[in-house]
Amino acid sequence: MVTPVTEPRLFKLPDVGEGLTEAEIVKWHVQPGDTVEDGQTIVEIETAKAIVELPCPFDGVVAELLVSEGETVDVGVPIISVGTEGGAVATPVSEPPAQTAALREEGVPTANEPGMVTPEEAPPKRQPVLVGYGVKEGATKRRPRKATNGTVKPPAPRPQPVDNGLPLAKPPVRKMAKDLGVDLATITGSGPKGSITRDDILAAQHAPQAPVQAGPREERVPVKGVRKATAAAMSDSAFTAPHVTEFLQVDVTRTMETVKRLRELPEFADVKVSPLLLVARALLTAVRRHPMVNSTWEDGPNGAEIIVKRYVNLGIAAATERGLIVPKVKDAQDLDLPGLARALNELATKARAGKASPADLSDGTISITNVGVFGVDTGTPILTPGEAAILAFGQIRDMPWVHEGELAIRKVTTLALSFDHRIVDGELGSRVLRDVGDMLEDPIRMLAWS
Repeated sequence: MVTPVTEPRLFKLPDVGEGLTEAEIVKWHVQPGDTVEDGQTIVEIETAKAIVELPCPFDGVVAELLVSEGETVDVGVPIISVGTEGGAVATPVSEPPAQTAALREEGVPTANEPGMVTPEEAPPKRQPVLVGYGVKEGATKRRPRKATNGTVKPPAPRPQPVDNGLPLAKPPVRKMAKDLGVDLATITGSGPKGSITRDDILAAQHAPQAPVQAGPREERVPVKGVRKATAAAMSDSAFTAPHVTEFLQVDVTRTMETVKRLRELPEFADVKVSPLLLVARALLTAVRRHPMVNSTWEDGPNGAEIIVKRYVNLGIAAATERGLIVPKVKDAQDLDLPGLARALNELATKARAGKASPADLSDGTISITNVGVFGVDTGTPILTPGEAAILAFGQIRDMPWVHEGELAIRKVTTLALSFDHRIVDGELGSRVLRDVGDMLEDPIRMLAWS
């Protein structure tokens, strides 16, 4: 007999943003038999850009998970089956056989009834620890021996043959090796039948020991999701846009003093203020002075064009467990300094939690990568695809510096600007980098040039 239910509905993997073609199932939040509601989060997926939570589009009961965690599927492929209209999953209900029915009449519990241990409930069988050892099914058990005080003594260990794979050595020699920290497996015995002697132990103690290999020597990490997309994008950018990188060392002592003063202002009481905030503001100001650096190269049917953006979607590169992502502060040019600080903090929090959405990661115009947080002075950053420039901000160190004609210890960092040489020539790139450096040397310039 079959319980009547409605036909389960299939939920297909949607395109969650900008033409994505596939996604990995990261974590299911429901299991077969669970009741779900329209809008309830049922699964986390990883696209080429971010971790995304998908809601269920209808009410019902989960019939089947069609895709396992860790599996990558194409957009449009069904991933879950849900029985709707309040109907449970169709399950066949068979009549009990005559023998089972007779047992029930006599009051004997049968399978799936109280008092009956089903195979799923049965205690697990004891499994051997090593191949060729352990308890054999059906074997008789040795009765424990009783001690004189009435307690049960475990059976004495059975003697092992000489060729059991263990190094041949007498007990005193084994104790000596243990006390001296010498591994018997690394010694070739010189005694009778290859047994290890005390002299062998003493000789091995003074010989260099081979390192012990812990775990496998290699690990294979699948390239998928964010890491796969980043690898493809960086390769395409590196071999499409002709990169040029320029470097500049900057005395940022006044910037650090300004950061300290900003932290004391009530406008920044609820937000973290770091030197990155002033670096971002300096780059936004430089973009206003040199708009061409905030542009993209586009090959169209009528020839190539340079599209100059009159808005700034500022990307901040972030290293996460799933790879490099670059979330954007949208329309950053319109934010005041406290607003920019809050936006940077929110981006960092979402990136660390893996909650940056595809919208957060799209439509950037220029980027910053803060390599200083890793204790690195500088580098040659690769452009984010579609952008004309990226600024690397190195660690801030105490260094000897000529200040006002005298040698002094100052706070110094190194800036590196990579740019697309099809759009930004050497003069423009140098002016942008020099402007950023000047504003970090004297933050008052940010006010004068804004």
